[in-house]
Amino acid sequence: MNLTWPQVLAWRLSRQFVSAADGPSAVEIARRLCGVQAQVSSSARHAVAVRAAAPDHDEIERALWQERTLAKTWVMRGTLHLVPADELADHCAALGTLRSWEKGSWQRGHGVTAAEIEAIIDAVPKALEGASLTREELVEAVVDLTGDAHLRQALTSGWGALLKPLARLGELCYAPPSDGKVAFTSPRAWLPSWPDALPPQEEAGVRVARSFLAAHGPASPEMLDSWLFGGVAKKAVLRAWFRDLAPELTEVDVEGAKLLALTEHVDALAATTPSREVHLLPGFDQYILGAPRTLEALIPAPVKAKVSRAAGWISPVVIHEGRVAGVWEGKDGQIALELFEQLPEEPLRRAVERMRRVLTGEG
Repeated sequence: MNLTWPQVLAWRLSRQFVSAADGPSAVEIARRLCGVQAQVSSSARHAVAVRAAAPDHDEIERALWQERTLAKTWVMRGTLHLVPADELADHCAALGTLRSWEKGSWQRGHGVTAAEIEAIIDAVPKALEGASLTREELVEAVVDLTGDAHLRQALTSGWGALLKPLARLGELCYAPPSDGKVAFTSPRAWLPSWPDALPPQEEAGVRVARSFLAAHGPASPEMLDSWLFGGVAKKAVLRAWFRDLAPELTEVDVEGAKLLALTEHVDALAATTPSREVHLLPGFDQYILGAPRTLEALIPAPVKAKVSRAAGWISPVVIHEGRVAGVWEGKDGQIALELFEQLPEEPLRRAVERMRRVLTGEG
């Protein structure tokens, strides 16, 4: 089957609840998107709200800290995400196939020895057993348990790099803030849906790959690798996941690129017409993050530097006909646009007004 990128991008906009803004809940939006990046909390909130049928400013907080149906932790590419609590174990099992902290280069880069990182991995679950601790409290607990004061400096520097292996192993997630400070706990104790043990990675990886293709397909194993691992997955692991998923897949040709789609979505993809819509999406949006930055059909080469910026920053974007047609900035409820092409006035006005309501909490 032959498809065009405008068709594929229009299908993704629909699948990701952008076109109709008909997402049923924060949890289901996060499930469909395979997580919502939460390095910047406001961006995560806006990504959910702009897709929601009934935006609710407090819904994410309730789902995280009261209902415990969302979890916040470091998963894809080592970045903070909101993921459905009942899917976190799959992400951990799949990501656990890459244990970068066991490499000497990783240890040297983070100023610890192999013995010290093993001591941290052993101590953190003990410290968090039945407890919720701020980062400072967790560091002191690890130092007490290991008797290694050097770990205090290592654990308090950087962006929590030495805690990320614990998140990947399913031993750590965010807990409700304590006096305004970030706090951590154990998913085992915190999440009612947490299983007795992590699922086999072979099964978890297939489920993660299936979910990725359901929102960000058609795609290749390399595209999944880039989104999930940052492009450094074990190739044998990826091959095995796609081999086991093969009965559910159909190869399609997207303007010369041989990509894989879930067979159940092929007819819908073929029937999709290119989008004429205009949308504003927040920074770090999954519509952008789920695709390679080199996909010129989505991000034209001349504007790539405006979208994918230094230090991994992904700008808020204006989408027209499925592709990036501008960037924007919001402040005090006002939106400043930098457009890269002429856009239809009325669709742009509606998109700006919708985002303005999101930014001001008007729904």
